[in-house]
Amino acid sequence: MRAARLISLVLLLQSRDTMTAAELAGELGVSERTVYRDVVALSEAGVPVYADQGRHGGYRLVGGYRTRLTGLSQAEAEALFLAGLPGPAEDLGLGDAVANARLKVLAALPPSLRAATARTGQRFHLDVPGWFHNAEPPPLLAELASAIWQDRRLEVRYRRGWRVVEEVTRELDPYGVVLKAAVWYLVGRVGDDFRTYRVDRMVGVSDTGRSFEREEGFDLAGFWAQNAARFARSLLADEVVVRISPAGRTALVRVAEPPALEAADAAAGEPDEHGWVTTRLPVESLAVAYDVLLTLGPEIEVLEPRELRDRMAEAAAAMRRLYADSR
Repeated sequence: MRAARLISLVLLLQSRDTMTAAELAGELGVSERTVYRDVVALSEAGVPVYADQGRHGGYRLVGGYRTRLTGLSQAEAEALFLAGLPGPAEDLGLGDAVANARLKVLAALPPSLRAATARTGQRFHLDVPGWFHNAEPPPLLAELASAIWQDRRLEVRYRRGWRVVEEVTRELDPYGVVLKAAVWYLVGRVGDDFRTYRVDRMVGVSDTGRSFEREEGFDLAGFWAQNAARFARSLLADEVVVRISPAGRTALVRVAEPPALEAADAAAGEPDEHGWVTTRLPVESLAVAYDVLLTLGPEIEVLEPRELRDRMAEAAAAMRRLYADSR
């Protein structure tokens, strides 16, 4: 632990001209007294750490004690820092590794390129979770990521189904994870088939004690691109019949998945004199349909199933009473 901290201290001093004990303590998460002891240890080990006295003093390295990355252009250095995604890395349990890697690269860059990280941060920011999604990662994500790095075969338990939810156990080879619209998915091989699972539906992960041999040439990005739409359609396990206005169709784009919209457009009948159309809309479940369709208010009417129509009618009546009482 101390050895890693000493390395981080040296890298911090390489990446900045001078740092005070307080600044170093804040970066390293230790006390200033610990920083003093670490500086002494580095000096005794032959690292040329020099202390500047006075109000603007601090610690710095002397004698050209640094390594450099050569051959990088300004654009390449900026792209390098743009590539780091600290949020997802943190979810996967790799936050410290990413931070340390960035620090090492920054320390090795020549002074002319050290502005790359600031320039990139000023111009680009990736906020991965959706606006109204829970940003908390699934509890088992880091454990899955560890098995993926080590090519360890797993036994997973997950919840399957919508109306009737059942717990299923599968033994699989975890090939990779994908973050899509604030939701994490596991891509795993079961027998000869590659399958996709939502990580937040997993309730248990166990190491089988066996490794697996990764299929040579497997392309996670390519697999996802080819199968994402099919997987999204597989989640749409139910269907409702609705009448929807032109304004409702425009609003539906914001709350429904593309495969559902495509299916609804294909099944739509001819519009009536007011532009309303009747169609079949695939949904994940009636519970999800209720939450989604309720946001469209008077721009949509549920025709079937009766269960969902009655529930929508109850919500409309409750809203009518609420607003009638406020007059």
